[in-house]
Amino acid sequence: MTNTAKQKIIECVPNFSEGKDNATFEAIKKAINDTPNVKLLSLEPDADYNRVVVTFAGNEEGVLNGAVNACKAAAKYIDMTKHKGEHPRLGAIDVVPFVPVANVTTEECVKISEKFGEIISKELNVPVYLYEFAARKPERKSLSNIRQGEYEGLEEKLKDPNWLPDFGEPVFNPKLGAIVTGSRFFLIAYNVNIKSTDVKYAKEIAEILRESGYAKRDENGNIIKVDGKTVKVPGRLKEFKGMGVTLEKYNCTQVSINLTNYNVTPIHVAFEEVKKEATRLGVEVNGSEIVGLVPLEAMLQAGRFYTEGKETDEKKLVQAAIDNLGLNSLNPFKPEEKIIEYMI
Repeated sequence: MTNTAKQKIIECVPNFSEGKDNATFEAIKKAINDTPNVKLLSLEPDADYNRVVVTFAGNEEGVLNGAVNACKAAAKYIDMTKHKGEHPRLGAIDVVPFVPVANVTTEECVKISEKFGEIISKELNVPVYLYEFAARKPERKSLSNIRQGEYEGLEEKLKDPNWLPDFGEPVFNPKLGAIVTGSRFFLIAYNVNIKSTDVKYAKEIAEILRESGYAKRDENGNIIKVDGKTVKVPGRLKEFKGMGVTLEKYNCTQVSINLTNYNVTPIHVAFEEVKKEATRLGVEVNGSEIVGLVPLEAMLQAGRFYTEGKETDEKKLVQAAIDNLGLNSLNPFKPEEKIIEYMI
């Protein structure tokens, strides 16, 4: 894929519900590599989450065809009737977002997601929901709202007239579940490591910081409800979605975070706030990791913060971010393989 100043670049980041099977990964990779005008940027499986995050980018035609081809390839291998994993999911092809990167608008990406939804619902006989900027109903803007009940509750959900899919029939597909697609801002999947095997600390930190907050309780620990609705205490950070998870492979736990707008809550702010809460709870933070790719600007923001604005050299700012966020703690962080501008 050649990159020119005016070329439209759209990123697509499908999440598939398979974190262990190499044959599935190879089939997805081949499907994307065989599609013109699109480039595979990364494929990152996680066995504990039993999920793989795939990132590719291209022009409008390339990214649409790449998404359709990758999903058809994955659908041959993944069977949701046998799937278990730490991460919430609605189906085999859990979520397929289209993200504007260069010379393209959110509206254009919404149109691509609609075309994708129309095509894939027919090809795979699967219900498709639109979310974020593509959502046609306010309650469908949030991915966690659509995912409520997860795959296990999907058959029942499809009987509810309020949850008719945006594309496809309201018919439960046991093998594949359902797909969520749409357009969103560049999401940074970011995990902060907690030096404890007890997940309660990571869960409490996530509840306090995430924008959606947590359920308010009375002095006996019972959830307070008003008119049948749970009263929520809002969290501290905007555009921060988080939960506590166990990472058995590394004998630790994580605050698993989605930063949905890094200009509102930058990576370094998320990291420092998790550290602050961990200290309060008497546990330590042991670095962090970025899953998938990250925009250069997000790394530069962190670099400027940690060098107190005294550094202007791009390479040194990136290194300052890597060092201070502990991005090498679980796996090596290679800028040329993790920063999207360096990949395209």
